Amino acid sequence: MKLLITILLFSLDEFMLPCITKKFIGIDCPGCGLQRSLALLLQGDFLAAFIMYPPVYSIIALLIFLLVRNFVTIKYANKIIVTLTITAIGFILINYILKFI
Repeated sequence: MKLLITILLFSLDEFMLPCITKKFIGIDCPGCGLQRSLALLLQGDFLAAFIMYPPVYSIIALLIFLLVRNFVTIKYANKIIVTLTITAIGFILINYILKFI
């Protein structure tokens, strides 16, 4: 079982979807790098994942909070969701702008 998981983790690059925006228009989209960043996270390379796509951690934090909120009642859940969403969108936009500078 461990061998199967190891083989799967190291062969993720073969199954990645191409960026349609980059393919047809020729420029990166705001999400370019997310798949590769998640693959690097699954391989345990946290710094390389951040370098590949810096918003990955804010997106993961948002998704984890949304998942936890389904099972646990949290007092200020709506405010936390809005804050995490704004943070994730802010990081995505900053990353996208910095790609073109």
